[in-house]
Amino acid sequence: MGFLGETFDLADMPVAEKRSFDPIPAGWYTACIAGAEVKTTKAGTGKYISVRFDISGPEHQGRVVFTNLNTNNPSPKAEEIGRGQLGDIMRTNGIAKLENTDQLLGCNLKIRVTVKDDPTYGLGNEVKEFGAIDGSSPPNASAAPPWASS
Repeated sequence: MGFLGETFDLADMPVAEKRSFDPIPAGWYTACIAGAEVKTTKAGTGKYISVRFDISGPEHQGRVVFTNLNTNNPSPKAEEIGRGQLGDIMRTNGIAKLENTDQLLGCNLKIRVTVKDDPTYGLGNEVKEFGAIDGSSPPNASAAPPWASS
């Protein structure tokens, strides 16, 4: 049991905002990486980076989509795809070396989203592709940082 330290009266409680969890339509969206963490696969035989994207436009601002990037997997093809996707995110944001998932936080990019029909979970979104935001170019990942010049 956990004491709340105060009494909540239903008459004073606001009505929660209704949010849609329906998938967003397929297409390209601008997004920001708002979360990234390493997880172990359900089978315990691999690792992946679970990534949260917050959509910033051109439509569906505020919606959230997720993807998993296989970084270590018994399936060489799954690992190749996941590492390729991670490489695309790194190139898009000028990250030459990734040592910590926190380096991904705040990265802005375009993502191509599709709608999939999963037999277990029903309709949902899947992130298929990553790109630079139109009109922008990522920082030069191979360039030395400005403070490194002598």
